[in-house]
Amino acid sequence: MVGVPAPLAEENIRTAPKVLLHDHLDGGLRPATVIELAQATGYDKLPTMDPAELGKWFNEAAYSGSLERYLETFGHTVGVMQTADAVVRVAAECAEDLALDGVVYAEVRFAPELHTEQGLPLEEVVEAVLEGFRVGTELAAAQGHEIKICPLLTAMRHAARSLEIAELAVRYRDQGVLGFDIAGAEAGFPPTRHLDAFEYLRQQNAHFTIHAGEAFGLPSIWEALQWCGADRLGHGVRIVDDVSVGNDGEPKLGRLAAYVRDKRIPLEMCPTSNVHTGAADSLAEHPIGLLAKLRFRVTVNTDNRLMSGVSMTSEMAALASTFGYDWADLQWFTVNAMKSAFLGFDERLELINDVIKPGYAALMA
Repeated sequence: MVGVPAPLAEENIRTAPKVLLHDHLDGGLRPATVIELAQATGYDKLPTMDPAELGKWFNEAAYSGSLERYLETFGHTVGVMQTADAVVRVAAECAEDLALDGVVYAEVRFAPELHTEQGLPLEEVVEAVLEGFRVGTELAAAQGHEIKICPLLTAMRHAARSLEIAELAVRYRDQGVLGFDIAGAEAGFPPTRHLDAFEYLRQQNAHFTIHAGEAFGLPSIWEALQWCGADRLGHGVRIVDDVSVGNDGEPKLGRLAAYVRDKRIPLEMCPTSNVHTGAADSLAEHPIGLLAKLRFRVTVNTDNRLMSGVSMTSEMAALASTFGYDWADLQWFTVNAMKSAFLGFDERLELINDVIKPGYAALMA
């Protein structure tokens, strides 16, 4: 007897095993936690002390169309994450929230240099995140939800500490830090400003991803790959600018787009966030539709769960509704992400074969 696939409803998608590669720790706090940490640390700049109103404020700021207002939101989350206890709590809640959303593997990034305003050393920031992830993983397991969550260390591209952060990532590699990233404004701050960091990472056989092709175009992607040697592209939406569709409806790939697809370079796509920041006009017009159809190595991610009011479940549900995806498509996105993780090969294979495929098989039948 042939089974009937489970409906693609959010409650079912939540139970599906999901993989997350692009999520910012300071973009995923619970509104109530922001308020409680503000009260505990004396931070007095929040626009409201009501959790529901604060969550609404973050969403409206993210969707305002103003990059300045969008970036203002991080001033508040980072502002309450200046003590080790606060960072531990945020990291623990991050692991727990993702696990309860059905995420079985996550790489969550944060910029240690942003959490030192009150004198917290970089090493203690990293150790606090690692401890928080350990605590959150145990809390989730006690509720019947297994997750493996690992940090990536981010350097800010407008600053001059990238080599220092890269060295920090390598120093904590054996404690669980899986890689490195640069983030921040693309325009005027090309990744080639940080070549010494990337050269060091390559010498150390370390993994790194680069935010590229979100707010800036093909040159940013080209530099990230051909000058810096990125393993993955953070967002990478603008690679679509190198894909043209002829009068016959057939897509034609330029040399950079063909290179990205041929080399299976992972694209860490964050659809809702890209709409909020103006990188895409709408979900229906988001390049993920065409790029997935052309079988680029597309992955689905949340970026900033608090600001955009999203989860992995809501992102996948929105994509399924917008593009008509089925369970096989959602599994494809998930396997793409797991193949592209900075985790060791054996562990990736184990999660794909023992967790992801059986989880989707049950939902498809």
